[in-house]
Amino acid sequence: MCLQRRKHRNLLHRTRRNPWQRPLQSRNPNLPRNADEQIAKLRQALIHNSECGTTHYNLAVALIGKQEFAEAENVLHDAIDCSPTLAEAYVQLGGISLQRGDLEGCFRFNQRATKARAGFAEGYANMGFVLLQLVDGKDAKEDEEKVDKAIKNLKKAIIHNKNFIQAYTTLGTAYFMKGLTKEGIKANQEALEVEPNFPVAHNNLAVGFLELEIYD
Repeated sequence: MCLQRRKHRNLLHRTRRNPWQRPLQSRNPNLPRNADEQIAKLRQALIHNSECGTTHYNLAVALIGKQEFAEAENVLHDAIDCSPTLAEAYVQLGGISLQRGDLEGCFRFNQRATKARAGFAEGYANMGFVLLQLVDGKDAKEDEEKVDKAIKNLKKAIIHNKNFIQAYTTLGTAYFMKGLTKEGIKANQEALEVEPNFPVAHNNLAVGFLELEIYD
């Protein structure tokens, strides 16, 4: 089956999500809003308790927000040393790799996130997204395998989080790339069952319906 990479490339970029800058607010709800104040408070907290993985993680997220990626990377590794099951830290490292244009590094870190915590939906979804980005049109068979693997990972993300709307829309894009328009439409419709006003899903549905020449 011939992949429709070029035709649906714009869908892939619209599907992209940015989970990299989310502090673990549920574990530390009193973080100050000002970035510099937040960073100072977190550094002070680490002086008193350097073994708290969540504090390292939140410091890294704050540093990423200021685009201080090199220091954030080191702090994330400290977070993992303190809390090896902190899957979010691996996701953040994947985000830094993505920022640098290192898609394979991004994939590896998200893969490690799924191993650090069983059923971590975000890691599977990000792996699926990266695999679609790695489709380059150079080898049809390899491209087909990447899309198939992306679909498997995105389905796993949905199994573990049935409300993961971005996973549905990215899955829809993967189906579109394979020429499976009806399956792509269904995936985006399922996204709208979770969030009826999600614009990416509406845009993708419009493309799918045009593909099938459905105008009503």
